[in-house]
Amino acid sequence: MQKDSLLPTTRTLAAGPEREPLDPAAAISIRGLVKRYGDFTAVDGLDLDIRRGEIFALLGPNGAGKTTTVEICEGYRSRDGGEVRVLGADPAHGDRRWKAQLGIVLQSGAGFSQLTCREMLQAQASYYPDPRDPDEVLELVGLTEKARVRGRTLSGGQRRRLDVALGIVGRPTLLFLDEPTTGFDPEARRQFWSLIRSLRDLGTTMLLTTHYLDEAEALADRVGVIAHGRLMEVAVPAVLGGRETAPAVVSWTEDGARRSEATATPTAFVRDLAARFPGEVPDLAVARPTLEDVYLRMIGEPA
Repeated sequence: MQKDSLLPTTRTLAAGPEREPLDPAAAISIRGLVKRYGDFTAVDGLDLDIRRGEIFALLGPNGAGKTTTVEICEGYRSRDGGEVRVLGADPAHGDRRWKAQLGIVLQSGAGFSQLTCREMLQAQASYYPDPRDPDEVLELVGLTEKARVRGRTLSGGQRRRLDVALGIVGRPTLLFLDEPTTGFDPEARRQFWSLIRSLRDLGTTMLLTTHYLDEAEALADRVGVIAHGRLMEVAVPAVLGGRETAPAVVSWTEDGARRSEATATPTAFVRDLAARFPGEVPDLAVARPTLEDVYLRMIGEPA
């Protein structure tokens, strides 16, 4: 992973004539990206750098431009303006060697196949110059016991693991994950998160799109919020939207009613509040804005 000094921890982005040059050290570097569909501008002057070795989560409502941006980076969609480099190459002209460095996990995968898990991985591996051993990949994603089981008989969580296995068998440098845990139960999601972290430990760069804000907070080194085709901000989850300096909300129960107050000095407020009670402050809670709170504010939705 690149040193933190190469790219700022947090950055507010806006379209404008002055832009930094593309970053040759980044896994993905985008400047002034534009994509139009008729009169509709899906991506409007987007700038973004994703470091090598990090998990980057791209957040935004439906129609914000997330999927279009990702598909342009994957080389599956053309652009109308701007510059894009993915692993040092323009994805619009990526050759077979460049494509072999990518892994893509779509929302709908190959889990309904009549082939067994091992057969699907063996077939996928045959397209790459230096693939991982299929049995090694099955072990990595926790499907060793399902090696001889047909894809169509797997559970939803197992199918998603198989999707990831197919995405990583080619030993990708960069892995795209599109809504990877949609439909998962809580236990399966957390097991999947462990798998994603293990891939990062192997040095894989990942671009993740998700509607689950807790997933972005749990996995991402940094997040970017996109709305109306523009990137609003890039930051580590803990400081996005000024979370770390936002007033805390202190809540408690008094005289049979639930009360709350926002304060920039929660420690002092709680100390004063405690002096009003003979023992514990009833139902005391102190909270700063969640990632979901700041995300909804940034995209213009009510919390």
